[in-house]
Amino acid sequence: MRRRTLFLSFAILLIGAGIGIKTFQAEIGIALFKRAAAERVGKDITVGLPDGLHVALCGTGSPLPNPGRAGACTLIIAGKHIFVVDAGEGGARNIALMGLPTARIERLFLTHFHSDHIDGLGPMMLLRWAGSSNSSPLPIHGPEGVDAVVSGFNSAYTADNGYRTAHHGEGITRRAAAGAVAVPFTLSGNSAVVYSADGVKITAFRVNHAPVAPAVGYRFDYKGRSVVISGDTTPTPMLVAVAKGADILIHEALQPKLVGLISKSLDAKGIKKTAQITRDIVDYHTSPEGAAKAAQSAGVSELVLSHIVPAIPSPFFYPAFLGDAQRNFKGPITVGEDGMLFSLPAGGKAIEKKSLM
Repeated sequence: MRRRTLFLSFAILLIGAGIGIKTFQAEIGIALFKRAAAERVGKDITVGLPDGLHVALCGTGSPLPNPGRAGACTLIIAGKHIFVVDAGEGGARNIALMGLPTARIERLFLTHFHSDHIDGLGPMMLLRWAGSSNSSPLPIHGPEGVDAVVSGFNSAYTADNGYRTAHHGEGITRRAAAGAVAVPFTLSGNSAVVYSADGVKITAFRVNHAPVAPAVGYRFDYKGRSVVISGDTTPTPMLVAVAKGADILIHEALQPKLVGLISKSLDAKGIKKTAQITRDIVDYHTSPEGAAKAAQSAGVSELVLSHIVPAIPSPFFYPAFLGDAQRNFKGPITVGEDGMLFSLPAGGKAIEKKSLM
C-alpha cells in the first residue's frame, strides 16, 4: 500500500510539473535563451589559448552528403594570426559555432578549385565582413586561377553586399571591406614560401590531383611547431619531403573498399553514371593506409585524417575506414571530426586535443 501511495504521489508530481512547464513554456524558453545568449554570443575561445600553433577542423567532409561533416575547411591559429585553408560548404558556420572569431580571419588559402573546396566562400566572406572592424576585403591566396574564382564570388555577392550596406550603413557594413581580393602565386619549382610575417611561415607545395591542376598543399611553421595540410592528392614524394619532422600531418583519406561497396550498390540499382563517378574518384585520392605510409616516411608526430570519403555515419565504422593504416604508422592516428581543436604550444612537443562542438 505504501509503495502504491508513493507511486501515485510521484505520478501526480510529474503531471503537475508537466502542466507547469506547459503553462510557463514561453517564460522558461526566454530565460533559457537569455542565458545561452549571454554565454555564447561573442564567444572567443582564442583568448585562453597559449602562444603556439592551433588547428581547428571546421570541415572534414567531402562532396558526398554527410550531415555531421562540413566541406573541406581547416583553420590555423599562429600567435595572433588566424588563417583558413579551403572553404567548403558549412565551414564558415562551423567556425562561428566553435567560438572562433570570423572577423579576425586574416587570410584564406585555397589548395585547388574543386567545388567542395570553394563552395563556402560566400558565407566565409560575409561572416568575416559583417559587423567587423575590417577595412579591406578578405585576401584569398591560391595558385594560378584564383583570380577567376574570387572574381566570380565577388560578382555573385555584389547585390547582397549593397543591400546590407544600404540597410545597416557604412559604419556597420563598410562597403570597401566586403568580398575578397585574390592573391595569386606561381610555383616555379615544387615549393615556395607564400607568406612570412611575425615568425609565421607558410609554404605551398605541389601535389598530384590530376586532372585537377594546379593543386597544392601547405605547411605552417611557427615558433618551432609545424602543421602540414595535404590538400587533395595521390601519394606523392613532394608531400613527404615538405612534411619532414612536422608535428601534425592533416591528410585527406578515401577508403577504396568502402567506396567500392557504394559503387556495387549503385550498379545493382541501375544508377550507372554515378557508379562510374564513384569508381573514378579512387584514382586521384589517397587511402588511409597511403596517408599512414606518408606520415611514417615524413617522421611526423601525429596523423589526422580529413576530407573523409565515403561519408562515415558514426565512429563505430572508423576501424573499417582505417583498414591497415595503423600498421603503416607508429604514431597516433585521428579520424578528424568537425569541431576538433589541436593545440601545439610554442617551444614544446605537446599536442593537446579537444572538441569545440
